[in-house]
Amino acid sequence: MFDTVFAGRDEASLIAAIEQAACEEAQAGARKLAAIAELAHASVTYDQEHDQWVYDSWAATASEVGAVLNVGQRRASGQMRMAVALRDRLPKVGALYLQGRLSGRLVSEITWRTRLVEDAQVLALLDAALADKALRWGPLPEARLTRTIDALLTRYDPDAVIRAEEAVKKRDFRVGSCDDPDELVSVYGHVLGCDAAVLSARIAVMLKGICDNDPRTIGERRSCAVGAIIQGHDQLPCRCGSPECAASPPPKSNVVITVIADPAAIEAAQTLIADQDRAQQEKRAPAPEPRPDRSPCPQDSGVALLPGVTILPIVALAEAIRNGAAIKELWLPGPDPEPHYRPSAKLAAFVRARDMFCRFPGCDVPAERCDIDHVVPWPYGPTHPSNLNCKCRTHHLAKTFWDGWRDEQSPDGTVTWTTPAGQRYTTAPGSRLLFPTWNTATAELAPLAQPPPESDRSLKMPKRRRTRATENAARIKAERAHNAAARPIVDHGNDPPPF
Repeated sequence: MFDTVFAGRDEASLIAAIEQAACEEAQAGARKLAAIAELAHASVTYDQEHDQWVYDSWAATASEVGAVLNVGQRRASGQMRMAVALRDRLPKVGALYLQGRLSGRLVSEITWRTRLVEDAQVLALLDAALADKALRWGPLPEARLTRTIDALLTRYDPDAVIRAEEAVKKRDFRVGSCDDPDELVSVYGHVLGCDAAVLSARIAVMLKGICDNDPRTIGERRSCAVGAIIQGHDQLPCRCGSPECAASPPPKSNVVITVIADPAAIEAAQTLIADQDRAQQEKRAPAPEPRPDRSPCPQDSGVALLPGVTILPIVALAEAIRNGAAIKELWLPGPDPEPHYRPSAKLAAFVRARDMFCRFPGCDVPAERCDIDHVVPWPYGPTHPSNLNCKCRTHHLAKTFWDGWRDEQSPDGTVTWTTPAGQRYTTAPGSRLLFPTWNTATAELAPLAQPPPESDRSLKMPKRRRTRATENAARIKAERAHNAAARPIVDHGNDPPPF
C-alpha cells in the first residue's frame, strides 16, 4: 500500500503533498503538546507533602506521558517542559505551531534556549519577537539557528543567553566523545568494547565511594576518577569536607563484565578464530594447491551484547575469547522460589539477562542499572523469576509509593502495567526481541494474595533536599549569574558613534 498512496501523481502534486503532510505533522505535534500541557496543568500539584518526595507529581505525570508515548522518563519530562513553555511562557509561538507554520525542531530549540528568561515583561516581548521572526528560521542549519535565537535573546535579556560553562566545569570523561576547550585536553580514542565497558564500570564503582554532598558535578567526578586511575589509585576521596562523612571508597577489585551471546555468536567467533589461525599458518606454509571457489552460504551469525544492550561485533567477541574470556552457559532457574528477600547472584543475573531494560513501558534504562523488584511484595510474593522484574529507580518508586500504579507478570516474562488513570500497557522482555529463540518462560505461580495497605507507606518515600521548583529556580539563578559574569564588558569611551 505504501507504494500506491501517491501513484500516478505528477511532480508538482507530489511536492504539494509533501508540504501539506509537513504542515499536518507540525499541527499533530502541537496538539500532542497542548494535551500534555493540559495534563501537566491538571496533574502537577504543589503541596507540602508530595513536593518533598523524590518521585513527585511532575515525575508521576511524566510516567503517564512516557507510558502512552512509549518513551523513557527523561524524554517524557522533556516533552512536558516544551508543552508547559508553549502554554505558559511562549503562547504566540505555540499558536504558530498549532497552525502548522513552525516545525517541531524549531519549537524545541526555541523553548530550550529561552528557559533562563525570568521577567514576565521581557518574556512577552521575546515571545512576540520570536513569533514575528521564527517563520523565516525554519531552513537554518542547527548551528546558525542557535546563534540566531541567541542574537535575539541578547537584545532583550543578555544574561539568559546560554553560554559555555567554565573550563573546569566541563571536565568529564566519556568513551567515544571529544570536546576540546583550550584549557583542557580530551582523552579520546578507540578501544575494544569489552575494555570500554570495564573502564566505565571501574569509574562507576569509584563514584559510589563518595557521598551525595560532594560538591563536584557528575562530569567532574568522572574526570577525577579517570585521573585517579591514571595515577594508579583505586579510590576517589570525597570532597564534602565533613569530618562526619561516612563514605568509604570501595576496596580494590577486579571488575567483571558479562557479555550475553547466543550459541550462534559463540560459534561464529570460534569459527573466525579458527579461520584466522588457519590463515596465519598458511602464510608460513608452502603455497597450497588451488581449490575450487566455494560461495559461502548465508547463515545467522548470532548476537552478542555488552552491558547497556550494546552490540558487540563478532570480531570483537573473538578477540575477547582469545584474551581469555570465559564462556559460561547462563543458569536457568527451576520451579522453586528462593527462601530470602534478596535474589541470589545467579537469579539476579537471569532476571537482568531476560529483561534487558526497565520493564516500564517505553523506559530504556539498561537492566544492570535497575533494581530487581518483587511484583507482589515480599513476603506475600516469593523470590521467584515469575515474580521478579527490573525497574529503574524512578519507576520502582512509582509502583511502590504512588497510588494507582500496578504491574502483573506472566511466567513468560510479559508485564502488564495499569496506570492511575486506568490505562493498561504490556511490555515484553527485551531478550524476546534480541534472542527470539531463547525460552525465558519460568514456572507458573499459584495465585498470590496482595499485601494489606500500609497506613504509613508514604513516610518511607525518599525525600528531596529541595523541591523540584526550588531546584529549578536555583539552577536558573546560578546560570544567569554565571552568564552575567562571563559577559564581556565593552568600553565605548574612545569609540566613534554609533556604538
